[in-house]
Amino acid sequence: MTHPLIDQFRFTRREWLRGLDGVSENDGARHFGQMNCISWTVGHLAWHEQRYWLERSQGKILFPMLNELFAYGAPMSTPSLKEMLDCWQQVTQAADPLLDSLTTVRFQEELLLNGQAVGQTVGSALRRITYHYWYHIGEIQAIRQLLEHPNLPEYVGDIEIEAPYRPK
Repeated sequence: MTHPLIDQFRFTRREWLRGLDGVSENDGARHFGQMNCISWTVGHLAWHEQRYWLERSQGKILFPMLNELFAYGAPMSTPSLKEMLDCWQQVTQAADPLLDSLTTVRFQEELLLNGQAVGQTVGSALRRITYHYWYHIGEIQAIRQLLEHPNLPEYVGDIEIEAPYRPK
C-alpha cells in the first residue's frame, strides 16, 4: 500500500492541475510585473520533481533544459504551456514508481547527488515539494484573478474523499 504521505502528495498534484484547468496557451504566457508566468511555473515544478525524484533519487535526467531554464533563480522566460505540461507529465510519470516504493524507513534516508548526501532526507524533500506546490497553486490563482478568469476553483478540494487522513 502506498504511504499516506504519498497519497497527500498526489492529492496536491491533482489540486495543482485543477488550478490549471482552463488556462489557455496565451493566458499561460502572461506576465504581471516581476511574477513568472503560469507556463514558467509549470516548468519550474517539473524541474523540482525531476531534481528530487529522478536526478537525486535515481541518477536520471529526462529534460536537461529544466535544470537550465526552470531551476530556482533561473531568469524569467515564457515557454509554451502545452510543452511544459507535457514535460511535467513525463517527469511525474517517471517519478511515480519511486514514490510508490517509499517507506517510512526510506523517508529517513538522505537524498544523494553523485553519490554524496545533499543534507536533506527523502521525507524532508517530500514535505518541501508538497508545500512548494501549494505556494504555486496560490500564485497561479492570483494570476488567474488578474486575468479575470471566472469560476476559479476553491482550495482545498475534496481532501476528505480523495486523500483522507490515515495512519501509516
